[in-house]
Amino acid sequence: MPRLICRPLTNIDLPAIVHLDQLCFGGLWSLDGYRRELDSPNSDLIVLSRPEAIGATEAIIGIGSLWAILDEAHITLLGIAPSHRGLGLGQWLLGQLLWRAHHRQLARATLEVRPSNQAALAIYSKFGFTEAGRRHHYYADDEDAMILWRSGLRHPDYQAQWRQTLIPIHQRLQSREWRILQGDAASNPLANDASFSEKINVY
Repeated sequence: MPRLICRPLTNIDLPAIVHLDQLCFGGLWSLDGYRRELDSPNSDLIVLSRPEAIGATEAIIGIGSLWAILDEAHITLLGIAPSHRGLGLGQWLLGQLLWRAHHRQLARATLEVRPSNQAALAIYSKFGFTEAGRRHHYYADDEDAMILWRSGLRHPDYQAQWRQTLIPIHQRLQSREWRILQGDAASNPLANDASFSEKINVY
């Protein structure tokens, strides 16, 4: 059964994460940029890593990042290596980022996405994001950016909504024999919830 670890980014990951950044985003952030993010208390960076490839450029196959700005979580990065796309791993990472935003007591989440990126829009819609506006000519090729929002992260019902969204995603991963191990408590919020663990076997 293939294993991945969901955990915070560390300094030892920097060469691998720059390699993944090039694959996913064409070199959006530099090595120094990731170092600054690691040093910022307002930044959360999580990765999906292959434990058997630690230290190799192929060790990291997924990256997610958010900035905590006042009561908002600005999702800045969400990317999966081309070799691992179409499995549901991007949805899993987005779920972990939203849980971290909830854990920080942030009220809402926001992000920008290309209108042409239908796959990403479908994922964000699953998690309750809706369009709040557009930034015209935002990207280098002159395409607009859609501004998406997801409110209610502090709502008493949010944890139940989060679980209901994650259950089918986890079941899909299990059906493909993927196992995701959690590397820290913040990314494993319901490990002690017996009913949830019985339903989807959170590790």
